[in-house]
Amino acid sequence: MAELSEKARSKLHSLNEALESGAMTRVRRIINSGLAPVDVAHLIESSPPKARKIIWELVDKEIEGEVLQYLAIDIQSQFLSDMSAEEVVDATADLDSDDIADMLQQLPEQVTQEILSSMDHQDRARVEAILGYPEDSAGGLMNTDTITIRPDITLDVVLRYLRRHQSLPDMTDNLLVVNRQNEFIGALPIRKLLVSDPLQTVREVMSTGSTVIQATQHETEVAKLFERHDLVSAPVVDANGMLLGRITIDDVVDVIRETADHSLMSMAGLDEDEDTFAPALKTARRRAVWLGINLITAFIASAVIGLFDKTIEAVVALAVLMPIVASMGGIAGSQVLTLVIRGQALGHLSGANFRWLFNRELLVAALNGVLWAIVIAILAWVWFGDPRLSLIMAAAIMINLMAAAVAGASLPQILKARGIDPALAGGVILTTVTDVVGFMSFLGLATLIYI
Repeated sequence: MAELSEKARSKLHSLNEALESGAMTRVRRIINSGLAPVDVAHLIESSPPKARKIIWELVDKEIEGEVLQYLAIDIQSQFLSDMSAEEVVDATADLDSDDIADMLQQLPEQVTQEILSSMDHQDRARVEAILGYPEDSAGGLMNTDTITIRPDITLDVVLRYLRRHQSLPDMTDNLLVVNRQNEFIGALPIRKLLVSDPLQTVREVMSTGSTVIQATQHETEVAKLFERHDLVSAPVVDANGMLLGRITIDDVVDVIRETADHSLMSMAGLDEDEDTFAPALKTARRRAVWLGINLITAFIASAVIGLFDKTIEAVVALAVLMPIVASMGGIAGSQVLTLVIRGQALGHLSGANFRWLFNRELLVAALNGVLWAIVIAILAWVWFGDPRLSLIMAAAIMINLMAAAVAGASLPQILKARGIDPALAGGVILTTVTDVVGFMSFLGLATLIYI
């Protein structure tokens, strides 16, 4: 959800004051007095659970559907689960088929079927066409509300046909040209339609080089196509070239935002749909899993330290310097890991160029390793006055930075090949690797020299 406008921010402040004072009439007026549905949704998301319920109950029925489509999935599901099938149908009557499908995918199958049965035949067919594809595919993202024309009619006929519509579907920059079998054959840009000779046929003016999206393509691939070709909309076809619908830029923006949220939140082991104001028990349950995983990795690192307890007892300075080695490796590895995950997301990495990137990261690690090994060795010598300890620190830093580069570059590729999200698991594994290698190299070298 985008940031609130200045008007909406002022409304939120007034709304909070009204809620605190119990002035429900004023609350209703604030919510429904010209505030855009997207801002109403933001107001709900920005409120604690009790206030959310009050705000939702005061939202006018006419804008319920529009507000619902802008809500985060968790909150949307809560409200939908409290509504009857008839109420959902009424609320979503004016929404696009893709938005309705998105909502139904959050509900149990039995409820979904009940809602579909309550729709008229045409709306049900449109929604079922979208539900037939995975949620994260082009078919699940598309909107079936399109305007199609034949190639053999004149532009004058097209213009007269358009004037019969009260309005065009949102984001309509092209009219989709199909043959009698509904196979997609081209697109007629609106800008060409308006300036061309009305006596020309659609075939003479249409573009046949349009970017076409297969219904089975993943949504991230769709987003890349829109970015690469600066698209506003694009037709979606099945394996036989039959036109199914179209995808518009507003849906792609949602995909880009969700992908960015996923990468950011996954780094902390959180869901991209994490509710800022979710109940404490629910939040604690979600976070407990990754805290438990982190505990296991911490015990692994501690076990490595335990192997060298006699060395640490003999040279107490090791306990002081030990975190430096692990920390340097962790930071260096995180830099490489983030770079590689970003390269994967943008589609920059392949088997052909990964070796070059891997070798580059090894060279960078070696150069930084030499630089910081010298710096840290000098500092350790000045601090403790022990040249042997300085050499151990320098060697351990070099070893851990090189290991961090190897792990940071390799982990995303290995995890992705096994169908595991690198953003979700990469950070935890990398931390374990750099901690274990750092402690093992530092304490191992110290044992060889001191014991």
